Parts: sequence; C-alpha cells; structure tokens
Amino acid sequence: MFACEIQFVDTRQVGIMIRQIVLLVVATFAFLLASTPARADWYEASSDHFVIYADDKEKDLRRYAQNLERYHSAMEYITGRKVAKPSPSNRVVIFVVGSGRQVRKIAGGKNSNIAGFYIPRAGGSVAFVQSIKNKNGYPDFSTIVLLHEYAHHFLISSSRFAMPRWMSEGAAEFFAAASFNKDGSVLIGRPAVHRSGELVYGDNVHVRELLDQALYEKNRSGNDAFYGRSWLLYHYLTFSEERSGQLGEYWSEVLSSTPSIEAGRKVFGDLNQLEKELKSYVRQRRMSTFSLKPGQLNASEVAIRKLPEGEAKMMPLRIRSQRGVSREQALDLLVDIRKVAGRFPSDAGALAALAEAEYDAGNDAEAIAAADKAISINPALTNPYVQKGYSLFRLARNAEGSEAEEEAYKAAMKPFGSLNQRENDHPMPLIYYYRSFTERGLEPPENAKHALERAAQIAPFDKGLWFNVAIMQMQEGKIAIAKSSLLPVAYDPHGGQSASRAQTLIALLDRQKEGTKVSANELAAAMSDGVVSDSTAN
Repeated sequence: MFACEIQFVDTRQVGIMIRQIVLLVVATFAFLLASTPARADWYEASSDHFVIYADDKEKDLRRYAQNLERYHSAMEYITGRKVAKPSPSNRVVIFVVGSGRQVRKIAGGKNSNIAGFYIPRAGGSVAFVQSIKNKNGYPDFSTIVLLHEYAHHFLISSSRFAMPRWMSEGAAEFFAAASFNKDGSVLIGRPAVHRSGELVYGDNVHVRELLDQALYEKNRSGNDAFYGRSWLLYHYLTFSEERSGQLGEYWSEVLSSTPSIEAGRKVFGDLNQLEKELKSYVRQRRMSTFSLKPGQLNASEVAIRKLPEGEAKMMPLRIRSQRGVSREQALDLLVDIRKVAGRFPSDAGALAALAEAEYDAGNDAEAIAAADKAISINPALTNPYVQKGYSLFRLARNAEGSEAEEEAYKAAMKPFGSLNQRENDHPMPLIYYYRSFTERGLEPPENAKHALERAAQIAPFDKGLWFNVAIMQMQEGKIAIAKSSLLPVAYDPHGGQSASRAQTLIALLDRQKEGTKVSANELAAAMSDGVVSDSTAN
C-alpha cells in the first residue's frame, strides 16, 4: 500500500498505557501549579499551511512549525490525498496562549475539560493551544488536541463527503497519536495512550454502535469509550492483515450511499466476531505504526518573524478578539485595544487589531480610519482590507435611494477588490462580490455566482458557506448540485442545527424536479424558523 516502514510498538498494553497517562496528568498538574516562567518575545512562524503566534523561544517555535508541516505531509503520504496549497489568508492560524486555564477562559462556556479548540471559517480558521512542548516521544496532550483538530481540517479539505462519526473521530485519533523525531522522521498511528483510561474504565461501545450512530445515541452514557473504541477500530482495520483493504471497501460503500451499518455488515461480516477481534487486539503487547523517513516527507520551509513591540503588546487582546466576541464583549475589549494602539500609532499590526475591534464594537467610521492607517503603513496586511470592507458594507445597508445605495456598495467593494488583487484566492472578496448584489435584492450575475462557489471550494471546511452556496443553487434550479453541496453539512456528526437544517432542505430537494427553481418563500416554509444562517460575516 505504501513504501513507508511499518514498525511494531511494544505496548505492554494496559499496565504501561495507564502508567503513561497517569504520569501525563501528573506532569500537566505540576505544570499548572508551577509559577509562571519569564516569557520570551512574541514571534510569528509562517509556513505553507500554518501561521503560529507564540510568546516563546524562536528555536522552539521553529521546530514546532516544522513538525506540523511534517505532520501535514505524513497525512498526505498515508492517505494518498493531496490538498492544494492554501492562499496565505486561508492557512490555519494557531495562537499559543500559555495554559489550560487560558484556553478555557478564551473558549468561554462552562466546559472545564477543554485543552484546546479549533474554529473553521473561510479566510480565518483559528486554533488555540496551551503551549509549545517539543517532545521526541509521545506528544503532550495540548499537541494531541491540535493534531486531532488538524486531522479533521485536512480530511474535510481533501474530501467533500462527511465520514461516519466513528470513522472521522477514529481517523483523527489515529493521526494525532504521532511522534516527531530529531532526525526529521515521523511516526503515525502509535497506540493512543491518551485514550487508554477510557478504554479500560469507560463503558464499552460495541462495534455495532460505532457503525450505527442512531443506536449509539440511544445507548450512550456520560462515561463511554466512543473515542477510544473509534481509534481502536480504525487502527485495527488499518493494520490487520486478515482484514486488509476492508476499511477502504467500507468507505467506498458509504460513498455509494449505503448506510454505515449496512456497509459494515456487508464488508466486515459478523459484527460480533469483529467485536471479539477488537477485544483481543487491544490486549496485544505489540502494535504496528507507520514510520516515515525524512526523504518521504515534503515539508515546507518555515519563516520566523519577531513581532514589533506594538503588535506584540496587542497579541493577548488580539487573541480574545480572534476568538469571536459579542458586541458587549467587543466594547469591553476595545478600551484596552485603544490604549495599546494609542501608544504605538505607527505599528500596522496594532492598527489592524484596532480596526477589527472597532468593527466588532459597531464603530464603522473608526474601523475604516484605523484600517486606512494600517494599510498606508503596510499595504501587504490583509485584515485591514477585510475590516474596512465589513464596515463599508454595514454602512451601505443604511443608504437611502437607489443611486446612493449603488454608490455605497461600489465603495464597499473597493477594499475587497484591492485585497483580491493582492491575494487572488482570498475567499472574502469572492463572497462579498456575490453579497454586493443579494443585499440589494438584485439577481447576481453568473460571475458573482461562480465567485461564491469558488470561495466554498477553497474553504471546504466552512460548512456555513456551503450552506449558502446550496441555497443559491436551489434558487437556480440546480437540484442535484445543491443536494451534493448540502450532503456533507447534513451528515456532519458535529453539525448541530446546521446539519438539521441541511437535512430539511435535502428533503425539500427530494420533492423537486431538476430545473425547478426553489423560491425564497419555499425555503422559509421548509425551515421551522425561516432563518438561513450566514457564517461568512466577520
């Protein structure tokens, strides 16, 4: 299947794995109790697929970024999938925030177990992790969280069809259990030590429940081993000689619209027998793992930039802003952001952060002024163009009279036009070109429709954007194409309300003949609240 080496890892399964996870928890707890160390300078690491901001040592940040690029290359090698190099603004931006407490504070909510998180969005995918810990052996938990989420990002970016939940999570766990060696080699598919506790103490999830999501939801408990068992099944099917090729066959069946449980019975046979094999497999003393040598990986170069003082002072505030804020939160944050920007009036990075904060707070004139200053100092920055465009669009919505409205929207498109010239595949100019017509109640020309579809193609991980593309296609009468656009949203196991709405629209499409244009009234009637979400705004 691949030319990479397969190694065997001595697991000493339950005993060693449990001791490792206990040591990991103890080490993490000790780290949190330790006094805060002196911080280094803020740096930006930039590579083909990532931009990383960290208040850390330059050499540690460089190695961290290199490891992430090796990880991306390893995933391409093992899966056989190629992901087109993203435009600069469509890379994953990673903020290293310092501790688990800081991650939870930024995340908000009441979940005390968050060790890191990722938000996919066109032109602004962001991840928040605790700290940089470069290890030659098994990665620390904060790194595992990032690797898990990037595996999802990679798999979504390389396929438009959503995997069954067990397969999606099993694959993410499989790849996240990685090791990066000093010689540049990478181990992928190590035993998932971080899941050993739930595999031993959690409520068992039968393979039948993994394959049948509805059955799992019916029987699930608050302390089950879903993630661990998903990893176990994925790992077993990847390396089992007796079941060689079955994982690919199962996936092909699912792609052919065969329900997951039926595909499992067809390909795997007796599911009780597969369950017995899994129970035996997890007790093995040795497990296989892929070992990829440096020559098998094609990792991009990493450029390091030390942030100037103003931009560095702004970083803790920018991180909170990039998380996404309500207007009330934005107004509170703006006080501190204005203070920093006032101290560094010639720092383009600080002014760009100010423009975003002013927009979030509802201050369009101030946002435009800050964006203009940032652009005049450093025209290469992209975010000031976006924030200026957002503010001008918001002002245009209040223009009175057809001529004033037309001029207002032309003005609103200018910063997006400038951005498009600098970065042809930035998704926001494409999205807002389409919206410059729909917001005025006008029929978008074909090139505007193609622009929206192109934006979704280069940001496949933005499910809200695909939702909007599907609605456009429905209104054009492109029933089959609209359905294909909605399917990954509808069957996203983490889709929540968006998934439910997509399923509702698919049911509506199933009643339509190809070429039938679905009206706005029909769309509203088909959805219980008549609201179509839009994730393409700031």
